Amino acid sequence: MAINTQLVFIPSPGAGHLISAVELAKLILKRDDRFYISVLGMKLPMDLGVQSYIESLSCTPRLQFINITIDDETATGFLSDKETFFTNFIQSHKPKVKDFVNSTRSTSRLAGFVLDLFCTCMIDVANEFSVPSYIFFTSSFTFLALGFHFESLKKEHHIDTSKYRDSDEELIIPGFKAPYPAKFLPRVMTDQTVAMTTFFDWIIRFKETKGIIVNTFAELEPFSLQSHSLPQIYPVGPVVNFNEGGHGRNSQSETEIIIKWLDAQVESSVVFLCFGSMGRFDAEQIKEIAVAIECSGHKFLWSLRRPSPKGAMEMPSNYEDFQEVLPQGFIERTNGIGKVIGWAPQVAILSHPAVGGFVSHCGWNSTLESLYFGVPIATWPLFADQQMNAYVLVKEWGLAVEIRMDYFMDIEGRCEHVDIVGAKEIECGIRKLMAEGEKSEIRKKAKEMKEKSNAAMEEGGSSYASLGLLIEDVISNIS
Repeated sequence: MAINTQLVFIPSPGAGHLISAVELAKLILKRDDRFYISVLGMKLPMDLGVQSYIESLSCTPRLQFINITIDDETATGFLSDKETFFTNFIQSHKPKVKDFVNSTRSTSRLAGFVLDLFCTCMIDVANEFSVPSYIFFTSSFTFLALGFHFESLKKEHHIDTSKYRDSDEELIIPGFKAPYPAKFLPRVMTDQTVAMTTFFDWIIRFKETKGIIVNTFAELEPFSLQSHSLPQIYPVGPVVNFNEGGHGRNSQSETEIIIKWLDAQVESSVVFLCFGSMGRFDAEQIKEIAVAIECSGHKFLWSLRRPSPKGAMEMPSNYEDFQEVLPQGFIERTNGIGKVIGWAPQVAILSHPAVGGFVSHCGWNSTLESLYFGVPIATWPLFADQQMNAYVLVKEWGLAVEIRMDYFMDIEGRCEHVDIVGAKEIECGIRKLMAEGEKSEIRKKAKEMKEKSNAAMEEGGSSYASLGLLIEDVISNIS
């Protein structure tokens, strides 16, 4: 029996993390036919869009998806403490990972583990089998550098970083060209909750790995990448899922209706509003967005989702009737001008020539997709790394306009600010986003970044070369 060379991927069970991991695995397999990759999947006791994606995966040679999910009763039991739920959930899968590796030792040579940033506890398992680990960091390199900087402040210099929360102070941070306003810091950098401080425990463990694979490209973040002193970094992006398959909540016919509507629109005339798989607003904020869209006069495609009563514990769902949250007569008045939809086939929409701007939560996957297709962004971050992404998009890279950069939701999906983002503020952002000609420097820059991001992934490009170096390093583990 032939012995194959195996990499074990352990992604976080969130859809965005899993999809990126699978796409990275496909890139490695396409480049080198010596590899077999096993993606070990963990199913959360709530629906975060993962199962439909797994079921949609087409057969890819030398790639297998292995379900290592623990029993429902144990998984659900961790929910009693939301602060430690995720850490305990991931930890509980370590025996399953060991069992899988042991079951394959007679047929494969294990070259290493590729771990999601939330799965650093699996470094222990890799060490038991005497193989190296690599982190796959699914956010920007700038956010990674920010994490290492704040880890140093907290752990080495014993600084209480909560003092920076909502502060007017400006901070000198490695990797940023200009002083960074503390009020735009993601909450993970300033909160003192158990869930947030765990993030820095993960960051510390990154240093134990053989390298960090980052979903970015050198041409997007040259200043940060050139100024770092971190362990081996492999920028291999933009790793984008071009075939959304079953990840969405739409039938094929619903997606076809959306694309047919876009086909009838003028090039770059439509503003697309979408706030990610977990994005949701209450009725008062929805009405302000609706007024802004209508007053802007632009063609629009708006992905509007119903908040889950369970907050972050479950994905938003589609409305049965948009009339229940939209201003009276909005649908009738905007008939022919715009379209309100539920779940959005985002890649298909952003790649369509009719789309000229993207009002976005600035999640990293969405940001990369938008840049890959040359669509400028208007920023409206919600949580996680999104405030920092919004800041660098506007202030450092000049690829976006601001609606807000300091809008925060907590982990339960509640807005921390008492103020609602008003219709005038949203309308102003949309008008700047959709400006044409000399008024739209960001549109020009977005088109340039599209060319750079595409070139980075092609043979001879920066990310193509970086992926080659990663493959060489992995192969050296078994030489």
